[in-house]
Amino acid sequence: MSSSGVLLVDKAPGPTSHDVVGKARKAAGIRRVGHAGTLDPFASGLLLLLLGSATRLSEYFLGMDKEYEATVRLGVETTTHDLDGEIVSEDGDWSGISESDVIAALIPLTGKVSQVPPAYSAKKVQGVSAHRRARRGEAVELEPAEVEIYGLDLLGHDGPTVRLGVRCSSGTYVRAIARDLGRALGVGGHLTELRRTNIGPFSVSSASPIEELADQESIAAALTSPAAALGHLPALEVGPEDAARIRHGQFLPVQHEDIPCGSPVRILLGGDLIAVASRDRNQIRPRKVFANG
Repeated sequence: MSSSGVLLVDKAPGPTSHDVVGKARKAAGIRRVGHAGTLDPFASGLLLLLLGSATRLSEYFLGMDKEYEATVRLGVETTTHDLDGEIVSEDGDWSGISESDVIAALIPLTGKVSQVPPAYSAKKVQGVSAHRRARRGEAVELEPAEVEIYGLDLLGHDGPTVRLGVRCSSGTYVRAIARDLGRALGVGGHLTELRRTNIGPFSVSSASPIEELADQESIAAALTSPAAALGHLPALEVGPEDAARIRHGQFLPVQHEDIPCGSPVRILLGGDLIAVASRDRNQIRPRKVFANG
């Protein structure tokens, strides 16, 4: 696992998440590079790149809560609910909207809400991505999804521009928040800037621009080990004998009752990750085993 780990990258606006993966792959000199959640090309901020054997751990990062800084332009609604879409409506009455009006409109958008995903999204409709159908001119109607928006903080309001701090569950579309805010205020709105600042315990303040990760040495220095990156999971430190059993796919008896049933747990040998396992009644069952710790 020494050549594997999680790389925190601060993506600039413009490149796709796939572009960033390609640059990291070239700089690291390895093929196995993936990511744990994309960002739209116009957005900036935190991307989690998984290198080497850590690509097998993506499922343990995808459901994490997110935090963003978002800028909404009131008075204009677009097809995609962001600045890349075509304008579908314009309303100049935003000039009469006060800061208190914005705060009042944000309240119903906070908490557990039923959010309709944007038509231009990766949501599947009969096996085909909604954005593909929308670009073909098809009418796309997506079912609302239950998401949780923990907080919408008004960071600034200047004319038609509203800046928000967003704390939300995974699966939340900030573009949909911009759309719904504009509609709640009666003038429409769309997202013009988006910056992801946090994914679970990871912060963009600890991330590096991809341009600073130009070779194997710089990437190795910036890597977070798999054991540390999964620090949000419970840990079980084992000795060499139990480590050998785990590596052969054998079960271990439960000796720590504080390990919850069904939840993933890190299996560590000398602080290094050798497996991710789960408790099944009175046994610890390995789910993903790594040959080298």
